[in-house]
Amino acid sequence: MSVTPRRRIRRAAWLGPVCVLAVTGAGLAGCGGEDPDAGTNGLGKLSADKIHAKATTAAEAADTVRLHGTVEAGGSRYTLDMRLKSDGGTGSVAAEGTTFGLLRVGEQLFLKADAGFWSHDDGDAKAADKLAGKYVKVPQSDPVYKKFSGFTDKEVLLDGLLTLHGTVKTDGRHEQAGVRTIRVTGDDGAGGALDVSLEGKPYPLRLVRAGSAGTIGFSDWNKDFALEQPAKDDTLDYGKQLPSS
Repeated sequence: MSVTPRRRIRRAAWLGPVCVLAVTGAGLAGCGGEDPDAGTNGLGKLSADKIHAKATTAAEAADTVRLHGTVEAGGSRYTLDMRLKSDGGTGSVAAEGTTFGLLRVGEQLFLKADAGFWSHDDGDAKAADKLAGKYVKVPQSDPVYKKFSGFTDKEVLLDGLLTLHGTVKTDGRHEQAGVRTIRVTGDDGAGGALDVSLEGKPYPLRLVRAGSAGTIGFSDWNKDFALEQPAKDDTLDYGKQLPSS
């Protein structure tokens, strides 16, 4: 055997262990494997705190977003499917066996539901039938306004949902709806887990809330949608306060 092949054998014998040390110890590529950051936005090279900060900044700067999933708040569990922008939002909320629509345009909030939502033990069945299927204006002084307007507020929702509690760390690379992500967690997941896109802008794509308080998906970032007040024929102004339900 010539000297050259022997050198190649020795080099190959050493190359494997060296590559293992390089990749695991310093995050280097080029030892026969693919660079995990190739074709990405480079977010995976950053610290967990910087990833979280960039994701939050990208979310706040986006004009629109669709938010869908479950949230526990105030002792109730809500299933949301909302499209949000700076001046309002539209979508549906399900809770306690009923589903209702929410629409906010500027300061005006509308609630749309069937008669079952509006009816209650000591209520007026005729009032419930009158409200059913209509976009009912919610007075700002009504407790319902404060309770549900937050579901239509992009800034409020993102500010509350994108918070991770405790020490923030990275938790590997994952995939959401075919998009590569980097996951950051608070207190190893106990304080929440957020998947952030490694493709294009670093938008949040999925959140598992701290304390098993729901899972939220984020999509349609910067995809515009129509946000208009409903037609007058479909709108009903009940008065100063809505009936309790």
